[in-house]
Amino acid sequence: MATRAHAVHPTALVDPRAEIDASVEIGPYCVVGAGVAIGSGTRLMSHVVVEGPTVIGRDNLVHPFAVLGGKPQHKRDQAGPARLVVGDSNVIREHVTIHRGTDGGTTSVGSHVLLMVGAHVAHDVTLGSHVTVANGVQLAGHAVVEDYVTFGGLSGVAQFVRVGESAFVAAGAMVEREVPPYVIVQGDRARVRALNKVGLGRRGVAPESIAALESAFRAIFATRIPQREAARALATDDPMVAKLVAAVLR
Repeated sequence: MATRAHAVHPTALVDPRAEIDASVEIGPYCVVGAGVAIGSGTRLMSHVVVEGPTVIGRDNLVHPFAVLGGKPQHKRDQAGPARLVVGDSNVIREHVTIHRGTDGGTTSVGSHVLLMVGAHVAHDVTLGSHVTVANGVQLAGHAVVEDYVTFGGLSGVAQFVRVGESAFVAAGAMVEREVPPYVIVQGDRARVRALNKVGLGRRGVAPESIAALESAFRAIFATRIPQREAARALATDDPMVAKLVAAVLR
């Protein structure tokens, strides 16, 4: 339970069974339910709802009207307890919704993630670290988003789809098939358009690895040879190119 009364606004409702670090700040009209654990330095600004079972790590900032750990939007009854786990140093903006898992599963959000206004993370999603999710993005149930992915506004990802590391999903893109790592996808339905050189450079990827990825991208995606056949023919010592090839062959 909360151990530093002045860090919890008098209008907030905090269940005594919640485990709240003494350094957590809980602002006006927040509601924190049973089965919630919140780590040090996290701040709920105001009007935030957190339902359990939910674990929130350290130094997160949650803006007004976000709802974390809500019941999944699922028609059938669920078997077994499920939860939401959020890492450290995330910024969760207004009206974001993140639902807990189904059938004993876990919805997980990594660390250093920015979720902008109105984004939705559905049940059983795995969201990596250093991910940027723009306004109105919708991630459907069981989607997997790897590290360093960036989403443009109003894009969407279908159920069970994987978005690879350092990919860029353009604004308005509707993703219904796996996105390979390191590429840009755009359109309805989203298709590979280019290598995400800007994102890779901002991430600090070595120039030689970017050059190797450019060569591999041209060999796989800018040829009349079927992509899987082109990927099988590539020989590389670069681990990033190997990951790209593995994704195409999956």
